[in-house]
Amino acid sequence: MCFRDERQGRYIAFSSDGSLFGWCNGSQVSVIKVSTGDLVKSFDLPKTTALEFSPLNRVLATWQQYTSKKANLQLWDLQTGACIKAFYQKKVTGWCPSWADDESVTVRNVNNELHFFENNDFETIANKLHLQKVSEFALSPGSQPSKVAVYVPGSKGAPSFVRLYQYPNFGGPTSALANKSFFKADKVAMLWNKKATAVLVTASTEVDKTGASYYGEQTLHYVATNGESAVVQLPKNGPIYDVSWNPNSSEFCVVYGFMPAKATVFNHKCESVFDFGTGPRNAAFYSPQGHILVLAGFGNLRGQMEVWDVKKYKQVSKPQAEDTTHFSWCPDGEHIVTSTCSPRLRVSNGYKIWHYTGTVLYKHETPSNKELWEVLWQPFPTGAFPEKPVKYQASPSELGSTEAKPAQAYRPPALRNKPQTASSKLHEEEPPQNMKPGAAGEKQMSKAALKNQKKREAKKAAKQENKPDEAPPPVADSAPASHVTSSCGDPETDKKIKNLKKKLKAIDELKEQQAAGKVMQKNQVIKQCSSA
Repeated sequence: MCFRDERQGRYIAFSSDGSLFGWCNGSQVSVIKVSTGDLVKSFDLPKTTALEFSPLNRVLATWQQYTSKKANLQLWDLQTGACIKAFYQKKVTGWCPSWADDESVTVRNVNNELHFFENNDFETIANKLHLQKVSEFALSPGSQPSKVAVYVPGSKGAPSFVRLYQYPNFGGPTSALANKSFFKADKVAMLWNKKATAVLVTASTEVDKTGASYYGEQTLHYVATNGESAVVQLPKNGPIYDVSWNPNSSEFCVVYGFMPAKATVFNHKCESVFDFGTGPRNAAFYSPQGHILVLAGFGNLRGQMEVWDVKKYKQVSKPQAEDTTHFSWCPDGEHIVTSTCSPRLRVSNGYKIWHYTGTVLYKHETPSNKELWEVLWQPFPTGAFPEKPVKYQASPSELGSTEAKPAQAYRPPALRNKPQTASSKLHEEEPPQNMKPGAAGEKQMSKAALKNQKKREAKKAAKQENKPDEAPPPVADSAPASHVTSSCGDPETDKKIKNLKKKLKAIDELKEQQAAGKVMQKNQVIKQCSSA
């Protein structure tokens, strides 16, 4: 590159097409053209802590720590270098305005009200969407017409809700494309699919009132622009760690449940397509082409990755990258990068570039006296790299691979050197299984569905036992009633058989008394039989 900055920079950003690159070095913000390294613009903004490009590279947004004296969110014209508009933005969360891909619409959340601007004219608010206490929004990707998902938290017994609107149709109670209400939501995360046809809403509470989870409670909701909505049924209890849309927009992967966590792919009808079983994972990453899925366990887990061929649902490799704080796919869909960055981890900073078959192609270790803050791939326009057939043989590399060794679960001393039984297992292990009907026999059922089916079968068996034509055969007069010992194993049926024994015994006693010549009144006979 022609332009090189030797000063330390912590905040960097690529434009969406990868043609521009910007950074702040604590003195100024610089923007260069990636292909030549030529300086495009420089801004005197020493306190900038976040920056982002608009989709068509017309505007650069910068954010500084909030003070009451100066507007801290600034929008800059990258052609002229002039400041288009400055806003007050207190929180860094959601600081940057959201642009439509063609920059025809821009939206900001201002005091629980959404302000819409058109064609980068920030002097005039083109439209407003006002709902009581709007706290979150998500603008759809793709071309016009733009859609927006908004979240309003519940209050005073009223449920929280998410609504989808098409810009600029905000007027009237029937203007919403879809509406989904729910309880137990202190906050939400909303994720559009690439085609802007549906949103996944992860609703979370800070505290699980049952005390079952340290992470609070999470539920996952599916809301489509055609008005359909549903709760995504997750077969295992526990937190929802990650939700990821396949770029084809027709299916999504959820990682959930107490460790070892489950991972399941669902279709647009929220039906299970494939269950990856259980394992040490808390994240899911689809390749840009959507043909490969990586399930990974980072953070407090040991960095185990599972690479899957999505079309065949066959595992490609199982590498391991310990102490990983960042993972991302290369736009080519062939390579990935894992890195250990500050401030999450201040030791052993560095990064590795892998082929998805599990081999390490490049390794960089940051010197001990320096820190690595961020690692980014240069973006490319959609379609720049077509999908390639999935390889299963590891790519050659001098650095080799780091295939994860089979982990052995801890066993208490009393159980060591003894055969492993079902009762001695610390966790219930579930293998991967194809959930499509007919893929491997009948579709597998969840534990709850299986339990209900067993109950229905037991009830049906008891009903069959009680039919008159299938009742226990009558006991001969000479045979004592105590010889009736049939049992079907069902408590209700056994109880009825026991009552039948008592009645037969009472009848035998009456016959013996009659044979002895004793005369009994009719009401005595009825009373004795009924008491039995």
